[in-house]
Amino acid sequence: MRPALRLSVLFLLSTVMLDAMGIGLIMPIMPSLIREVQGGDLADAALWGGILSTVFAVMQFLFSPLLGNLSDRFGRRPVLLVSLTMMSCSYLVLAQATALWVLLVGQMISGITSATHATAGACMADQSKPHEKAANFGLLGAGFGVGFVLGPLVGGLLGELGTRAPFYAAAGVVGLNALLGAVAMRETLPPEKRRPFAWRRANPLGAFFGISKLPGIAPLLLVYFIYSVALYVYPAIWSYFTQARFDWSPQTIGLSLGLFGISMALVQGVLIRLVLRWVGERKTVIYGQLFDAVAFFLLAIVTSGAAALILTPVAALGAVVSPALQAIMSRRVSDDAQGELQGVFTSVHALSMIVSPLMMASVFSAFTRDGAPVHFPGAPFLVSMALIFVALAVFLRQPKEQS
Repeated sequence: MRPALRLSVLFLLSTVMLDAMGIGLIMPIMPSLIREVQGGDLADAALWGGILSTVFAVMQFLFSPLLGNLSDRFGRRPVLLVSLTMMSCSYLVLAQATALWVLLVGQMISGITSATHATAGACMADQSKPHEKAANFGLLGAGFGVGFVLGPLVGGLLGELGTRAPFYAAAGVVGLNALLGAVAMRETLPPEKRRPFAWRRANPLGAFFGISKLPGIAPLLLVYFIYSVALYVYPAIWSYFTQARFDWSPQTIGLSLGLFGISMALVQGVLIRLVLRWVGERKTVIYGQLFDAVAFFLLAIVTSGAAALILTPVAALGAVVSPALQAIMSRRVSDDAQGELQGVFTSVHALSMIVSPLMMASVFSAFTRDGAPVHFPGAPFLVSMALIFVALAVFLRQPKEQS
């Protein structure tokens, strides 16, 4: 890989990593911060924390196609650099928040600017040969996994210095990443491959309908949505599940989430290249989903905390599904529509982040509340297993030459 290309890829990886850190970074200090600016008890703080997380995900869902389409019109570089600059500013806003409405505004801006994952994916597609796309999308997934790990860890450590410290640190790191992009990244979409901007493609529904008209795309987007809803069971209920089943401490829960994130990064950054070489993209999607289904079943019934810790990194082996699906869809889209596709892809993921916590938390509550007919904290994992089988059935209905 050429030095200039290596720097560009490094910038893209750091960008998606910072996107992933956005929510995790503030999770450890959010209860204290909300009570500091709003008052009330921990229950009130938890309620508002959920609202803030939902606002973040909704903004990602709404604005991912817009940023993707803007990158198809004006190029990847300006969209990424402007977004990163605004993200840095949003962290400064959050650091200065003295009222709840300021936190809401800051989270809205953070959610919008974190939608750069779509543009980063399009940029990676621009500079990847067809046979390299799945593996390179795996690198982006690895960067996301690293951010998933570092967010809560860094936020917890910096939170010891005060509720505002994580925001100031994040603003500085994102600003430095923007400088790296300004120096290292060259535009990957030449002017002759750009296309006019259209609002009908820049909103989630319009972009989805536009992309889904391409042969075989809509079913694969449905597969990805169902798969993402199932996979999001980990951040949605893991801390509650492990406390109810194993009485784990916050430190142990953090360790297990760290193991899961590191394992996902290794799977999507390293192992996926071997898997793709051995079985190809279609079988990677099939085997990955089957592995996920088995992992969900075992987690649902496991009664040993040590066994659950062992299963945590093993369960990440199914993370090969997402980049393989992404590569299959990317090959069916023209060069001037890669940004739109990645925007839709990111919006579908954000939509799953809105749906899954509500679904999984409701199931967990129904099977753990006082008076529940059966006390079964692992019920959400069985729901995820069922969703995986639905996604697999939809995928298997696609002709081999189309998937």
